[in-house]
Amino acid sequence: MAHPFTPPGTTVVVTGGAGGIGRALAERFLAEGAARVIVADLDPERVERTVAELGERAHALVLDVTDEAAVTAAVAAVEREHAPIDLWCSNAGVAAGRDLGAAADWDLSWRVHVLAHVHVARALLPRMVERGHGHLLVTASAAGLLTNLDAAPYSVTKHGAVALAEWLAIRHAGTGVGVSCLCPQGVNTAMTAGDGPTAATRLSGAYLEPEDVAEATITALRDGRFLVLPHPEVADYERRRAEDRDRWLGGMARAWARVRGVGAE
Repeated sequence: MAHPFTPPGTTVVVTGGAGGIGRALAERFLAEGAARVIVADLDPERVERTVAELGERAHALVLDVTDEAAVTAAVAAVEREHAPIDLWCSNAGVAAGRDLGAAADWDLSWRVHVLAHVHVARALLPRMVERGHGHLLVTASAAGLLTNLDAAPYSVTKHGAVALAEWLAIRHAGTGVGVSCLCPQGVNTAMTAGDGPTAATRLSGAYLEPEDVAEATITALRDGRFLVLPHPEVADYERRRAEDRDRWLGGMARAWARVRGVGAE
């Protein structure tokens, strides 16, 4: 079980915070009473616009999460200029490549979905351990527990994000520092806007809204749960996968055959 976290009076950083799940998280933490939310994003115009819309307790931070020196500097700057960070939502993500992808797709996916979390863990978690409290939320995906049939770079690196979050949770047990891992299926964001009816993710059912993901996240943080599952059926899917891997692989192969069949019509 992760260390429970509640937002009132806290300082929260959300990466990828200018849109999609990140923006919904920032908005929800403010509504829950966070003292300040630092909205971090790579796009200066989007982050400034988002902060203006969210109000005076929202603050802008232009950040490339794949740049370790920039992440380290950002942690220090937030704590120097605002307050100690209580929660860091390592939420930035990309959808790079299809099928096996190109070398550039693998490189970008690895840097955003795995190394970005490593960078903030190195920079921030020792500070939290010294204080005896704090929380890291890693946004992975249900693809990190199951698979993504459309894109190997996405699926594999999201598995890496889950594995890293598990490792961090184990290593920081008993320190007062909590770690949670957010694993949604389909969500209506800019990343999924191009998903047509033949997208494999559509096989899992209806897409949620980012606000639904934020609601599930708040509930899981309050309860001190490691896994945040906005689509609760993912827990059942993962159990089936573990209980009979061959059967699960066969079912996924049949699902992929259906996707290809629809696409050929």
